[in-house]
Amino acid sequence: MDDLDRRILAQLGQDARISVAVLARRLKVARSTVQARLEKLETGGLIAGYTVRLGEAAREGRIRATILLTVEPRAQVAILPKLKAFPEVERIHTTSGRVDLLLQLAAASTSQLDDVLDQIGGLQGVRSSESLIHLSTKLDRAV
Repeated sequence: MDDLDRRILAQLGQDARISVAVLARRLKVARSTVQARLEKLETGGLIAGYTVRLGEAAREGRIRATILLTVEPRAQVAILPKLKAFPEVERIHTTSGRVDLLLQLAAASTSQLDDVLDQIGGLQGVRSSESLIHLSTKLDRAV
């Protein structure tokens, strides 16, 4: 990946709906160059897809939380499919810190979130969990 690829990704990070023609004009390169680079980035797995990032207005009414999960040794393999089955679980990350898994959840209400947390805490192999409720987003640079 070179500087042009990084600039293409930066532009797409700001507006994934930008046309190839506008992208080429902004980057001062030929349209065919941009198209070829996009295909290379897609086939190389650097671009996994194009999506919509929801704004705060669309996220209103959703309670978001980060869950720090500690599991029994060697229990992670059995727990992961069970966690993936919860529609409220949006992301699962492994960590290298004091906890084993970091989960991002979204629920329609605090009672729904409470229910899901109880179910996750009751999974065999879960040692402990700590919940961090998201209050507001001050910065989101996620691409």
